[in-house]
Formats: sequence, structure tokens, C-alpha cells
Amino acid sequence: MEELRRFLDGRVVIKLGDITKEDVEAIVNAANSSLMGGGGVDGAIHRAGGPQILRECKEIRSAHYPDGLPTGQAIITTAGKMAARHVIHTVGPVYGQGGREKAEQLAACYRNSLFLAAESKLKSVAFPAISTGVYGYPMEEAAQVSSRAIERFLGSDKRIEEVRLVFFSRQDADIFLKNHAFTSHSQ
Repeated sequence: MEELRRFLDGRVVIKLGDITKEDVEAIVNAANSSLMGGGGVDGAIHRAGGPQILRECKEIRSAHYPDGLPTGQAIITTAGKMAARHVIHTVGPVYGQGGREKAEQLAACYRNSLFLAAESKLKSVAFPAISTGVYGYPMEEAAQVSSRAIERFLGSDKRIEEVRLVFFSRQDADIFLKNHAFTSHSQ
């Protein structure tokens, strides 16, 4: 795990590494609406955390979201065997045709995940680059949307002390660092 930069008085950390190994109170899963696991980050989190995550997801689906978790919403489960204590599952938008509503849906993923973490009294959260894999959201645009949403949330809510943005590839991290919209200088 390599730390690349910090923003917002050190509250946001940009890292290169494997999100399933982050020692934070919660990691965010770029889930699909079924909450049953999948490819990419979603599959890696389910594999690393073990069957307890899937059991809790099935219970949540059965009790609250029989048709699947809506895009932009977030739920929380255990993290199973990972170092993190919790997984916050959120469903990002599938890019493609469309404009402003896709950006709002992506921003909602970050905002609702952070709100859920704060309401759960968690101090540290690690995010992957939501929707930028198989869902096709361009990393350049996602960098702007996610950084604005995170900065707005942290500006109005002091409960979360650290947000990590964890990139699996150096190329993705570099694209984020060139395109973010954080207003305060990094450390």
C-alpha cells in the first residue's frame, strides 16, 4: 500500500493498493443491485470477507430490497475476515447514454456511504473508484464527481476523520490526481 497524496487537511488520503487489505472501520463495495457479489471490487470483497457478508446481504435483500438495492443507495454489513470491521455496499450508475443524472447518482453513492458511516459512528472509510470498471464511468469525470461529493460531505460533517480513496492501478490513481476537484491543497 502506497500513500500518494493527502487533501482537505489530511482527511482524504489517496492510496495505491488492494482495498480488501485496508485497515479502516469500513470499506465501500462498488456492488451490483443484487448484492450477491460479482466481478471486480465486488467479487474481491466477497472472496476476502467470506460467506458472512453474503448471508447478511441476502437478509437485507429479503427484508428491505426485494427488487435489489437502488442506484446511489447504501447499506452496511460485517466485513467478515477482512481487517475492516464493516462493508458499506453502494450501487453506482452504469455509464452510457445520459448526463447529469449519472453524475448525481455517482455523487449519491459517496454521499450516502459517508452518511451511513457517520451515522454508524465510524471514523475511517476506504472507497474504490465506484462505477469506473465494468460500469464504464470515465475516470476523469468520476474523479471530479467523487471529490466534490466527498469535500461537500466532509465540509458539513466532522464525524469522519479519514476517507481513503484506494486505486488498484497506478494509471487510475494518476488520472484521479490530474482530474480531482478538491479545493484545498494537498499535503
